[in-house]
Amino acid sequence: MDLGLKGTKAIITGATKGIGRAIAESLTDEGASVAICSRNADEVKKAVSELGAKGVKVVGDAVDIGDGDAYKAWLEKAAQELGGCDVFVANVSGGNAPGEQGWRNNFEFDVLGTVRGVEVLQPHLEKSGKGNIVVISTTAALEHFLGAGPYGAMKAGLINYASALAVDLAPKGIRVNTVSPGPIFIEGGAWNYIKDNMTPLYEKILGEIPMGRMGKAEEIGDQVAFLVSPRGGFTSGANIVIDGAFTKRVQF
Repeated sequence: MDLGLKGTKAIITGATKGIGRAIAESLTDEGASVAICSRNADEVKKAVSELGAKGVKVVGDAVDIGDGDAYKAWLEKAAQELGGCDVFVANVSGGNAPGEQGWRNNFEFDVLGTVRGVEVLQPHLEKSGKGNIVVISTTAALEHFLGAGPYGAMKAGLINYASALAVDLAPKGIRVNTVSPGPIFIEGGAWNYIKDNMTPLYEKILGEIPMGRMGKAEEIGDQVAFLVSPRGGFTSGANIVIDGAFTKRVQF
């Protein structure tokens, strides 16, 4: 299926590995140009080279999204290098560290990382005429999951923010959606660590997923690609849950 994304210009935060990298892979497979970032310069250089080998334009820089001024400067630079911005994917997260610093991290990276991205890129998205914003949340924002903490709480706030933003920006030609993955197994990622070091917890969660497996990063990437494509053109204000029926709430 041709999603009609050839020539689309996308900016994705935290896209050298994991879900962010899978999103970059799916978009570049469809002929989109992308700008990516992470804090590790070597990983950025490697990802830019590998993604660019597909024959699309790929740019990237090492950026600490917790440094608001540097992050905003990079967003503007990325839009200039791509020649505009049609898609912004807010993917970076501060994790789920305990204590006050954990709450600060999630607010700075998840919430302000998204808000700052929207504020800087909105003029480019308006000019695009086919602007899309996708915020990566989590099923931990929807139901109780492993106790109280900043990760689920801040991600829940992002779902509310994105929903309201969709209403505000629709008249400007910009669609806004959230994607909430359930447990996603990534080599070297969090669930890989849990499987190796906290096996009973891993097996417990795996046993609660009706499909009998954890998700794959590429399944999130492909959903994002479809969502921002013309084929998803009337979808805005939605929270797309991708979890193999892990959450037990009625999705309405």
